[in-house]
Amino acid sequence: MAQDTEQQRPGGVLPVDDEGFVIDTEDCEARETAYRERGTSRPITVVGNPVLHKECKDVTAFDDDLAKLVDDMFATQRVAQGVGVAANQVGVDLKVFVYDCQDDEGVRHVGVVCNPVLQELPADQRRLDDSGEGCLSVPTAYAPLARPDYAVVTGQDEKGNPVKVRGTGYFARCLQHETDHLYGYLYIDRLSKRERKDALRQMEEGTPRYPVAPND
Repeated sequence: MAQDTEQQRPGGVLPVDDEGFVIDTEDCEARETAYRERGTSRPITVVGNPVLHKECKDVTAFDDDLAKLVDDMFATQRVAQGVGVAANQVGVDLKVFVYDCQDDEGVRHVGVVCNPVLQELPADQRRLDDSGEGCLSVPTAYAPLARPDYAVVTGQDEKGNPVKVRGTGYFARCLQHETDHLYGYLYIDRLSKRERKDALRQMEEGTPRYPVAPND
């Protein structure tokens, strides 16, 4: 069943579970490979580029141009060895991100979210995890950052179908991090001044392992 899933789902639409969440854990290798092999890797924008520091525009056209962007983002993600890429990280002012991320149980999740909205969690579900975090747009820098260890994001897939994605642990961090990008926030914006300064110092002293777009 795993091998012929795409034939059963017109347009590659993911199935949903009984609670309405997408099942993004099936056929991960085949789906990621299909996206990536159609795409072309692009350089990553880095902190200071204006596109990273403002809210992106809503996706309104679910067309071939969007499909090409999604393919390119998966290709870029693989080259950069990342677990998520937002459109403004490849210089495009649109609310879309892709992900290929494992949760804390080692379960792989692959998908696309357009126009993401991070849901507010009830107080009894807000357990904070202060693990380290990094960003392709702040290359070679890492810092601990407290985020809820559970996240729910609603939005649309690349075909315009409504989607609801949930994640725990590291995958929850990924969903929050990528949604932040599309509203103009980098993870270093959530650090103290001292921690932000240290992250930028790490970036200055390091060498990115992937192509980055120069800031004019």
